[in-house]
Amino acid sequence: MSQIGAPRGRTCSRSPRSRTLRSVATLTSAVLAVTVLAGCSSDEADEARAAAQDNAPAARDKVADGGTLRWAVDALPTTLNTFQADADGTTSRIAGAVLPSLYTIDERGRPQRNPDYLESAQVAETEPKQVVLYKLNQQAVWSDGREIGAADFVAQWRALSGRDTAYWTARNSGYERIEKIERGKNDLEVRVTFSKPYADWQSLFTPLYPKQVMGSPNSFNDGARTTLKATAGPFLLKAIDRKNGDVTLARNPRWWGQPAKLDSMVLTAVARADRADALAAGTLDLAEIDRSTAERISLALRDARAGRNGAQAALAHGPGASITPSKALKSWALAHGSDEEKAEEVQAAREKNQKAIAAYATAQDTLAKYVVRKSLEPAYTQLSLNGESGPLADERVRRAVARAINRRELAESVLKPLGLPADPPGSHLALAGQAAYADSSDALGSQDTAEARALLADAGWVPGGAVRKPVEAGTKAGSEAEKKAAEKKAGEKTGETADEKEKAGEDGAKTEGAKKDGTTTEGADKEGAKKDAAKDSAATDAKKQAEDTASDEGLYIVGDDKPAGRPAAPAIGAAGPESGTEILAPAAAAARQSAALLARAEALDTGTGAHAAQTVARTDKGVAGAYAPRGTAAPVTAPEANKALGKDGKALSLRFVLPSGPGSEALRAVGDRIVRMLDAVGIRTEVTKVSDDSFFKDHVASGDYDLALYSWPASAFPATDARPIFAKPEPASDGSLLVEQNYSRVGTDRIDQLFDQAAGTLDEEEARELVRQADARIWAAAGSIPLYQRPQLVAAKADLVNAGAWGLAGPRYQDIGFKKKETSKGAERTP
Repeated sequence: MSQIGAPRGRTCSRSPRSRTLRSVATLTSAVLAVTVLAGCSSDEADEARAAAQDNAPAARDKVADGGTLRWAVDALPTTLNTFQADADGTTSRIAGAVLPSLYTIDERGRPQRNPDYLESAQVAETEPKQVVLYKLNQQAVWSDGREIGAADFVAQWRALSGRDTAYWTARNSGYERIEKIERGKNDLEVRVTFSKPYADWQSLFTPLYPKQVMGSPNSFNDGARTTLKATAGPFLLKAIDRKNGDVTLARNPRWWGQPAKLDSMVLTAVARADRADALAAGTLDLAEIDRSTAERISLALRDARAGRNGAQAALAHGPGASITPSKALKSWALAHGSDEEKAEEVQAAREKNQKAIAAYATAQDTLAKYVVRKSLEPAYTQLSLNGESGPLADERVRRAVARAINRRELAESVLKPLGLPADPPGSHLALAGQAAYADSSDALGSQDTAEARALLADAGWVPGGAVRKPVEAGTKAGSEAEKKAAEKKAGEKTGETADEKEKAGEDGAKTEGAKKDGTTTEGADKEGAKKDAAKDSAATDAKKQAEDTASDEGLYIVGDDKPAGRPAAPAIGAAGPESGTEILAPAAAAARQSAALLARAEALDTGTGAHAAQTVARTDKGVAGAYAPRGTAAPVTAPEANKALGKDGKALSLRFVLPSGPGSEALRAVGDRIVRMLDAVGIRTEVTKVSDDSFFKDHVASGDYDLALYSWPASAFPATDARPIFAKPEPASDGSLLVEQNYSRVGTDRIDQLFDQAAGTLDEEEARELVRQADARIWAAAGSIPLYQRPQLVAAKADLVNAGAWGLAGPRYQDIGFKKKETSKGAERTP
């Protein structure tokens, strides 16, 4: 896989990168499903890893003219302006259908010039300043008949440049670099001059709003929330019915491109939890769904292929499946018996059951008309580690958490049950198939139980530390003297002096440390992320500051005069028996100073039989009576390792916040696995389940958590769009912390510099390499750990084509429609 520094299997140069695939963070509470294709080193292998589209592609001449598509959305939009803070997925969907997109996204997440609006667009000059020349399609007009032109570009630039604070904009990335916009040789040319080079210029002016929307703060802030004064896409915004929860888009009669196949699209607000019922009622044609709904549709399809109708299915696996002949006979007898009160009760139950069977039968017959289309969503789920305060403010603890987690196991738990490949993402900044993708995870290192424990020990979190009080400053010297005397006495009895032990330990630490330096930092650029990851195997030395370490270097901690964080929560689970002297050592050598610890770690990692693994797991929790199969070596007991970790009288416990909504079951299952993985290295967790509505706003964004699971969207322009997600937090004048979208509160100056350099170069390959270097440092800082690319499951009517799971691509709205029916006289339009 591609790596930073001296790249191994570095990806080849590709066409320009794609525009942003998503604009806001998304809560991973919906669903598990899809196709992810794994990673390799070559460009061709990376392409193979990209998620394939599953949208029933069909040539336009095979698509019927007419019809209405009923498409489920999460909610009606609160605004139609995608550049406002409360814009959502429905806002973007409407904008894509009714407004100009100068660039569209292909199946590999790359931007493609949209010929419906642009004849050409290119960097015409680089000296003395960058100039991009746009040549517009001469047929491109707004719905009011006015030509799309320079005036619209100017209005959007002024609104989004950030110079006029009267515009309430959520983002202005790139627009602030524009110096001026001019009309070219004619009305169809627009010249955009930048004050400084901007690599991601293709991300600008998509969507493009008319000057009527962008021309004044009032129209921008309020006017575009509920209506659009002019549009220019294959569809028009016809109506928003908030009472019924519908948005209707109608075919645009003034559209100059290939006409839309559909007469209209109705976007209907249907909660995820209600979509199975809506599909079963036949009120939707297209909807993203969760795993349980997908399984129900698959079951209906299997029944239909087997020649089983809904009524038969209801008796086979529905509400009637539990009714045996004897139960049916008994029920009939009671319903017609002499006990009138009992008969009435049984008759009511029989009637209720019959209605349930009938409803299930009808639903299964309807669901058999749908198919499930799968691809990977352009977003990944991550474990976020809040490094602002508490134990996770220490980079070693964050790295220990990361090294304790088996990312592949988590990805497989999500994707394999669906029959899908499961390779965890290797990048925070791009997905497999995108030009900037490279696996930089080696800058942090893979799962390693022993190393995780060693890092915790190096940070001072040791067995028994929860009951050990901090050593007073005045007694430190005396305590050390007593300890050395005891060690010397013990050494004399064994023929080995304390000095010899110390020297041997130092030599071993140096040897092992040097060895690990070469393995845990592989993949980082030579002078950057390699230094960042070196702490993984070296003792902490306050005086030794490696230049430009990629952790929480220079991180501003709010309220340095306050306690370091929330009081540690009580450890979950029983602690092991009290043990003797604790031996502290540098991270590289600590694990090797305890044979018992290594034996237990090896058993966990290699899994010598199912029972052996169970034995270790039970021993971790202090459960007596564990056993192993005949012939298996007896497990080595390690009382110290079994005890909850602590430091200065406080237990090591992290608050893990998870959403509690009905659509978040899969996410909570992943959280449960993470809890067990952390428990195996001595990190206890306090799981807090909160409502979906408050999860992100009140906990993640506000920093009220230690660990959290949520998703970030992929971006075709990471230098621009991902920078605020990983930007180094800065102190505000009121003492608070400005984190932008960096909710882990972990960042470095060097990461920011790399993003800036990548955004400021016009050499595409150089920009990609800088992005990869930034990603290696983000891995080394261990503020967020990508776990798996989000799956995407879409239920679609079987005859719906050019729609479904698009993967990295964006929809081509004018091609969506229903397949023509074939008759003896030829093709015929689907009703």
